[in-house]
Order: sequence, then C-alpha cells, then structure tokens
Amino acid sequence: MNYLIIDDEPIAHRIIEGYCKELPQLNKVGNVFSALKASELVINQQVDLIFLDLNMPKMTGFEWLKTLSHPPKIIVTTAYQEYALEGYELDVVDYLLKPISFPRFLKAVQKASAIETKAQAKPSNTNSVQEHSLFLKGDKIHHQIHLRDILFVEAYGNYSKVFLQENMILTHKKISELEQLLPKQNFMRVHKSFLVAVDKIDSIQGNQIYLQEHKIPIGQTYRSMINQLLMGKK
Repeated sequence: MNYLIIDDEPIAHRIIEGYCKELPQLNKVGNVFSALKASELVINQQVDLIFLDLNMPKMTGFEWLKTLSHPPKIIVTTAYQEYALEGYELDVVDYLLKPISFPRFLKAVQKASAIETKAQAKPSNTNSVQEHSLFLKGDKIHHQIHLRDILFVEAYGNYSKVFLQENMILTHKKISELEQLLPKQNFMRVHKSFLVAVDKIDSIQGNQIYLQEHKIPIGQTYRSMINQLLMGKK
C-alpha cells in the first residue's frame, strides 16, 4: 500500500516512518506537514493509506478529510482522544493515540491491509474488463467508452486525454477521477500524468513503457508498482 503522512510534527513523521520500514507491504509516497498541502498530492498520486494528525494549523485533519469525495483509508494519529467518535463516524480505519507503540501501530496497519485485500478480492458484476463501459463527456457529447478499447489516459490540466484503439477523447474528468472509475486490476497509474491499461503494454524498458506507437514515462513514485508488475505481483 502507498502511504502518506500528514502531521505538523517532524518527530511524528520519523516515528511513523521507522515503524513503516518494518512492514514491507508499505511504500511511502510523501510527507506533508499541513492538511492544506495534502490535497494536490492525494489527487495526483495513488495514495492507499494516510496517517493523519488532527490538531494542525489553519485546517484540522478532520476538516480536511471532509473535503475529499473519495478518501483513501485513514489511520488517525493524535494526542487527543476526544475526537475518536467523530473519527469512526468518518469511517477511519483506526484511531491511534500518541505516543504510539509499535504493536498498536501494527494492529492498525493489519486492519487497513485486510480492508485492501477484501476490496481487491471483491467479485466484479461482470466477468472481465471486456464487458465494461462508461460514459465520458467531451465536446458537449457523452461518449460511451468500452474499457477494452482504452490504451492509456493522460492528464491535461483539469481535463484528461483518453487514448483509445482508434481515436482520442478529451474529457472533462481529471485523471484522479478516472483512476477511481477504472478497475484497479486492469489499469495502473504509472506517473502523475499517466494511467495505462496493463494488458495493452507491449514492453517496459528503463523508465519507459512502450504501448503501440506511444512511449509513456514511469514516475519515480510509481517505480515500485512497476517492479511488482514485472515480478507478477499485480
């Protein structure tokens, strides 16, 4: 799981990072010291789990969490126990009180891992990506797109370019929205600006993915996911 730490105390980052280094299933994608600065990172990168402090300047952790339409899994890390009820109303995975012991931290991460595993194992309503489609708005027209025809998606400001077998559609949806819509077992974020159909990849060489006549860069943040793909762990 890709994780992000949001906390205004540097020592909290060091403690959480130290614990996470003991757990090989966790991959850090960033450190943020205020909730306000976290939004862009969550939008532009694949973040599966956030360790979220509550008492931060300008905006609390829960105030920020309420701004997200599709938040990742949240483990609260705080010195204040009085907000625990609100945390569970916001469907957080766990609520950890500082100072956090490693056994308690491990239990919380195991809960998050179990949720992730259950989500990945959830059966689809149809048998394969070949049978799926969705409607995307572009040029005032709603186009029905069959997922089997998508090669890759490229971010284009507040829009996205969806490259298909025969053409390209410029849609009003951001790449982060499309990442949520497309099935994770079939589509992989490989760069903050690119999302690719895994079964359409022809080859991977260095930091480049080759897909028909297209050459797509691999972002450093997503290198570990590509390595897992190459090892057959996707």
